[in-house]
Amino acid sequence: MIQVFVTQERMKETMGSADNKGVLLGAFFGFISSSCSFAALATTKSLFKKGAGFVPSIAFLLASTNLVIELGIIISVFLAWQFVVGEYIGGILLILISWLIVRVTNPKKLIKSARNRLKGDEDMEKDIPDWKEQIRSRQGWQKVGKRYIMEWDMVWKDVTVGFTLAGIIAAFVPSSFFQTLFIDTGQESNNGSFGFFTLLEHVLIGPVAAFCTFIGSMGNIPLASLLYANGVSFAGVMAFIFSDLVVFPVLRINAKYYGWKMALYILFLLFSGLVVTSLALHYGFQAFDLLPQGGGKSAADQTFFEINYTFFLNIAFLLLSGILVWLALSKKEEHHDHEMADKGVVETVLKYLAYLSYAWLAVGLAVKFFVV
Repeated sequence: MIQVFVTQERMKETMGSADNKGVLLGAFFGFISSSCSFAALATTKSLFKKGAGFVPSIAFLLASTNLVIELGIIISVFLAWQFVVGEYIGGILLILISWLIVRVTNPKKLIKSARNRLKGDEDMEKDIPDWKEQIRSRQGWQKVGKRYIMEWDMVWKDVTVGFTLAGIIAAFVPSSFFQTLFIDTGQESNNGSFGFFTLLEHVLIGPVAAFCTFIGSMGNIPLASLLYANGVSFAGVMAFIFSDLVVFPVLRINAKYYGWKMALYILFLLFSGLVVTSLALHYGFQAFDLLPQGGGKSAADQTFFEINYTFFLNIAFLLLSGILVWLALSKKEEHHDHEMADKGVVETVLKYLAYLSYAWLAVGLAVKFFVV
């Protein structure tokens, strides 16, 4: 996949020179990749590092986290069908609006700087044999396992803290908080009566709420249903759903990949795109009298554990993870990736917050199972 995509895009990139075909390819490969946010970030970096254009890379990132079938299924469980349609139409709008913003801002220097930052990694990969050879060799799978460990080493603290915050907010934050945070909301949906500035506030606050509750595009949906059940507008809920790529863990990962300037530019690009997209969806649905009415299923009403297909998929992926870790540890590499060398104050703080989160989980489990 990467070889086909990069062949189309290599040497076209001066910034906005990525053509229609490149963006379509990026969106198509993103659609079929169906990644979680963290996996999408890593794959996008690989595409960009190997020569794909910046805009097609962003198109891949947005498509792989928004234009995916399983996300639509999860949305349909917790929210109305309008949110499913809005997710897919919105994913396309996000790509088009981001493309337009990049053309207007034309960040050539940022793109060049980001490529230079990744150049060291690219030099290390020049001698990698053909993928058909790699997939049949033990050494190739050892490299996959090593990369798997490195990616998790980079994000485990963010994921742990994000899950813990999401659980605390879902369990302890009252509905009145959300009704204060999002102005003019109540128990009953009144989408049609929201004014422009109220909608704008919802759309701006949605990403702020996601910043504190982020657990990935799938995990955000139950919390999105909580917002909708408390009367947040269609635009505000859609902005919250689209915010999985504009939160602090993602910002930090992008900063490690491309540097802080490019990471902040990507944050501006995606945040601007989701604001415009969410407002456009709201007014578009309103024009056809298709805005959803009534509350959704609250996150508190969901079943948190079931023996179903997701349980067995989780077991399968745990086994696969164990195999990859075993392969990676079975052979030690001489060099160390520079992405793992960043151990600053933020890393240290997040590490201890993650340990505190595990302690919180242990106490919670003890209370649940041993305290009568």
